[in-house]
Amino acid sequence: MMITLPELKNDFNNVGYICDESTALTVFLSLELQKPLLIEGAPGVGKTEMGKVLADILDTELIRLQCYEGLDETKALYEWNYQRQLLRIQMNRNLEEEQVKEDDLFSGQYLMERPLLKAIQTEERPVLLIDEVDKCDPEFEAFLFEVLSDFQVSIPELGTIKASKIPVVVLTSNNERELSDGLKRRCLYLYLDFPAVENEVQIIKAKVPAAADRLAWETARVVAQLRQHSNIRKKPSIAETLDWARALVSLNRSRLDGKLVSDTLNLVLKTRADQDYFKQEIGPEEIDRILKHGGNGGGLSQCR
Repeated sequence: MMITLPELKNDFNNVGYICDESTALTVFLSLELQKPLLIEGAPGVGKTEMGKVLADILDTELIRLQCYEGLDETKALYEWNYQRQLLRIQMNRNLEEEQVKEDDLFSGQYLMERPLLKAIQTEERPVLLIDEVDKCDPEFEAFLFEVLSDFQVSIPELGTIKASKIPVVVLTSNNERELSDGLKRRCLYLYLDFPAVENEVQIIKAKVPAAADRLAWETARVVAQLRQHSNIRKKPSIAETLDWARALVSLNRSRLDGKLVSDTLNLVLKTRADQDYFKQEIGPEEIDRILKHGGNGGGLSQCR
């Protein structure tokens, strides 16, 4: 499916994925050049969501490979269904017919597709989301970028299987370790940061339309302030911002104050240490001050 840059920007807006011009352009070039897209950034900035959104926009299947330490080829590419093969051998053992041949056992019907092989064999161009690639071992990463280089795999018993249509590939990384140059050379690179307050307001309004304008601005402002504190280890993600906004709407609130933030703190700060830091170093009074003065950009004053 061919898509123009203006169409892609419009589609992003229609599905509520708010991004800047540079992000849209990089994604467009990835689609045009049929190159994997490597997205790095802190947890919760919308990296995984990009793969889901592209599958939605392109109206195609999303195939997801979740990476973790110890992931190997059998879990990512394929493995043989040994139980079915043994059952086939047992069924033929007492028959007078010729014993089952090895070629019969190692045929496509006994092959169990894993995400990489499935993405290569799918007839329609899918979106392959390789999530948190920085969590896998360097050895698997080396195997991975060879697959992404040629979009083909070799199965000793069946030969080489080549993709008829190169999938749309999105890789995400939380920067837990440095990725290899070999992987980066095969990808277009995109770094995502937490959105500016204005952009997060747009996200809230797109995903939580029932939120009042003032509530959307104040929620985005408070979350932005929390993220700026270096001692808060788990920065609130965009998803947590949206959950908080939905909760506030369900409480019939149209604006924030320090006490309400303190009472609903567990929706945005998900560790005991971060909550303790808020209570000891920030507190409801500081939140009231932030909401009263609005901060840079004048965001809060626009909805008064």
